[in-house]
Amino acid sequence: MAQSRKDSRGYALRSGECQRSDGRYAYSYTDKNRKRHTVYASDLVELRKKEQKIRRDLEDGLDPQRAERITVNQIYDAYIKQKYDLKPTTRVNYIYTYDHYVRESFGNRRAATIRFTDVKEYYYNLLTQEGFSPATVDNIHTQLHPAFQMAVREGILRVNPASGALTEIKKSHVWVKTKRKSLTVAEQKAFMNYLFENHQYQGWKPIITVLIGTGMRIGECLGLRWQDLDFDNRSISVNHNLVHRRLDKEGGCLHISTPKTEAGTRTIPMIQEVYDAFLEEYQIQQITGFCTQEIDGYSGFVFASSDGTVTIPSEVNRMIHTVTAGYNEEETANAKKERREPLLLPDFSAHHLRHTFCTRLCENETNLKVIQSIMGHKDIQTTMDIYADCTDEKKKEVLSNMEDKIFVI
Repeated sequence: MAQSRKDSRGYALRSGECQRSDGRYAYSYTDKNRKRHTVYASDLVELRKKEQKIRRDLEDGLDPQRAERITVNQIYDAYIKQKYDLKPTTRVNYIYTYDHYVRESFGNRRAATIRFTDVKEYYYNLLTQEGFSPATVDNIHTQLHPAFQMAVREGILRVNPASGALTEIKKSHVWVKTKRKSLTVAEQKAFMNYLFENHQYQGWKPIITVLIGTGMRIGECLGLRWQDLDFDNRSISVNHNLVHRRLDKEGGCLHISTPKTEAGTRTIPMIQEVYDAFLEEYQIQQITGFCTQEIDGYSGFVFASSDGTVTIPSEVNRMIHTVTAGYNEEETANAKKERREPLLLPDFSAHHLRHTFCTRLCENETNLKVIQSIMGHKDIQTTMDIYADCTDEKKKEVLSNMEDKIFVI
């Protein structure tokens, strides 16, 4: 019978174990790819804890060595590289978010050491200490969770540490997702009147009218070509977006992208104000010149600057902020003279005009499927949430009108 090997203290050593001349213990094993590896420990108890974990990992088809070395960044990079179904603009948005908010901090951590509580603590810190919005944290989770899940499928991690983390946080008091507010009827009228009455903003009237009269996303609106407009049937074909962001190191900042979902491709009827706005824009460009810029094979854009280039989202938002500031300054002065409370406009962007249109639509239309189709919402829940907010206001209005009409004495 073979005599078992022993360490310097007389303890029997198992297969694969040995004690080095410096007193440290080592355990050697072969992974699933038949590669030889060795782990070390200062004592036999610590070594056998490592052995137990290694054996369990190997039995479950995991790669212990790879799991110990790989970082969150390496997992994410492998994940995003394999996302072949992503549109270029979506890929850019994902990578931008990850690089700016995750890569230099949480991304450097060893994946094998991360637990559920670590992910939850990371999200909490982003919300409470870093001041990130719930939408940003939601975006980060949308990328981390599937990346970790890929690592589970690849045998790198046993479980996904991000599973359920955001669900718990959403139940807490720190998760206060600010809803994008629409302009009230009074605010909308004030903004439009100031815009129309000031000659310096006359060139912006058509695009603002189209935005607030169709509910299109800013990229959809700025990407419109004259051929997308059917003046005979008074309809707008929404079938692509203008994207203002660099997609790669060599590419330019302006690109054309198709809608992310089937719901985004739609036809929107022109109301009279929108029809007139397009005609006005056409007449303006007959004088100033039509758009000569070509982007990804698309040309003949409706909205263009005086130099013949496409109008970009930042220019529209800059104009909205300028008009809002000018109006608020004038309204504050007038209210003071007239000894009344001023009707000030909130700080808003072009996307708020989309939300404003949807709000007006919900206030006057009860068919949710019609609203969903016009807005291009993929999920009916998005439409229902906006509709619910609108009906809350309507309920207040209705009950206010019922004053002195319920309890009749």
